[in-house]
Amino acid sequence: MAEIKPFYCIRPDRELAARVAALPYDVYNREEAKREVEREPLSFLRIDRAETLFPDTVDTYAPCVYEKAREVLLDFEKKGIFVKEETPCLYLYELTMNGHTQTGIVACASVDDYVNQIIKKHENTRADKEQDRIRHVDVTDAQTGPIFLAYRARTGLKKLTEEIKREEALYDFTAPDGIRHRVFCIADPARIACIVKEMKEAGTVYIADGHHRAASAVKVALQRRAEHPDYDGSEEFNSFLSVLFPDEELKILPYNRVVKDLNGWTAEEFLEKLQDTFRIVQSGEENGEDAGHPAKKGRIGMLLDGVWYALEAKPEICTEDPVKGLDVSLLQDYVLGPILGIEDPRTDRRIEFIGGIRGIKELERRCALDMRLAFSMYPTSMEELLAVADAGLLMPPKSTWFEPKLRSGLFIHALTE
Repeated sequence: MAEIKPFYCIRPDRELAARVAALPYDVYNREEAKREVEREPLSFLRIDRAETLFPDTVDTYAPCVYEKAREVLLDFEKKGIFVKEETPCLYLYELTMNGHTQTGIVACASVDDYVNQIIKKHENTRADKEQDRIRHVDVTDAQTGPIFLAYRARTGLKKLTEEIKREEALYDFTAPDGIRHRVFCIADPARIACIVKEMKEAGTVYIADGHHRAASAVKVALQRRAEHPDYDGSEEFNSFLSVLFPDEELKILPYNRVVKDLNGWTAEEFLEKLQDTFRIVQSGEENGEDAGHPAKKGRIGMLLDGVWYALEAKPEICTEDPVKGLDVSLLQDYVLGPILGIEDPRTDRRIEFIGGIRGIKELERRCALDMRLAFSMYPTSMEELLAVADAGLLMPPKSTWFEPKLRSGLFIHALTE
């Protein structure tokens, strides 16, 4: 059973929420984050990416950067940019993008549920990326970016959510990227108890996005438990900030790939090798097919020397295995690894990953600029994600791209009261 609880939220003043809210810290590189802070002085990136407040000569991970994040957070509270709820609350967080709406419950999830795999993951994490957020959480004494969780939809929760959303919103704004954000505060104890009960009955919860933030929050909690052996479980560090969405409302975009070279093969040799495991159709050759936009599972778009091809997996390499049967696995196991020599896509600098939100135009731009070929993927489905997690398995790196992205800065969970 998944345990969630309300919390004393630190959040932006109602009139300032639109200015404070920022995309997640890892969406930006340093220069992009710096430009955003210059554009909007109240952007939460001042806290999430405090290196933007230093000269470029200061290392992104220098101790002074984390201290500055803490300083700015306290300053925002002192100036009234942030306020703290007087009672523990839950929230509804609704995001609308291109006519599609999804609504999540903002709450604190249990560290023990993560440790005991009631909250399941589908990706591995990297220690170096964890370390940054561990230090950020520890020094600021707060969780500043919510973890994106999913649960199997429940009728009771859906009915209550619709009821609450008929009331006045705490926040209602449209961000510069066109995504509308609405937030509703849930302070009524009876409603809170109902939501907590429903989530218990929902059972397993899944990390959709934010594996590194989740792992970092848990490691800070375990570290503080070690420092406080008399802890009783009620301490705030025993839970982490989350937004939980019903699976039926979530959409996954493809996570595409671009590759720098053909690993020594000529284009003709490369295409010939691909024919061992894929049927190849040039764009427009068969029923006017648009190869750049794969229409179904088992089909991958490939851009090579300015020409789009559709790679259709032959039956002999298709499988019902929840991981090996993923399109991203077929690409890795039969193309990237054995032909292009990219054995570990997490570390190989010959490959880069492009979020599906950028479209195939970005793939075409990169191939014209500095890459030799690109792969356009059919998106992994929520059903595939849940199946992998339920099997206790892990997806290949960069298998899913969720949109819209949760904004940071709308909800902050302090680790000490």
